[in-house]
Amino acid sequence: MRLNTFGSKFLAVAAVGMLVAACSSDPAPTASTSGAGGATATAAAPAASIAPGTVQDFQVNVGDRVFFDYDKFEVKPAGKATLDKQAAWLKRYGQWKVVIEGHADERGTREYNLALGERRANAVKTYLVNQGIPANRVTTISYGKERPVALGSNEAAWAQNRRGVTVLSN
Repeated sequence: MRLNTFGSKFLAVAAVGMLVAACSSDPAPTASTSGAGGATATAAAPAASIAPGTVQDFQVNVGDRVFFDYDKFEVKPAGKATLDKQAAWLKRYGQWKVVIEGHADERGTREYNLALGERRANAVKTYLVNQGIPANRVTTISYGKERPVALGSNEAAWAQNRRGVTVLSN
């Protein structure tokens, strides 16, 4: 099927409009329903309908993840602020145990990224324990690069995948 000049221009304008709309989203990381990634609300403002002491309260009002620099496992200042909130919440709601998931981006071998994810998970655990959370309430697991939350081979995706996620368990 051949388009006339008006049809081609219309399609071009529509395509540009869709591209602009797709690019206008907020790139900031969001809270997740699981360590593997399903994004929900951001941790910006408490939601009035969320019951205190629940998984949803933790994810939305506290924040369940911290991010790491490339090939690093040191907790950054923004991560420390999140972990301080996690520690306060966990002290208040002592019935919860946590599993700290360590993740890496897609670069590097599977073995290397599993080891890096383990170091990241242990860094988060150490921080929480140093804030007064009993070590027997905190376990770790590394998924390396096996469970990306963001797909893509670019810095935006890699930055979201270099993370430590605190998952509540009973």
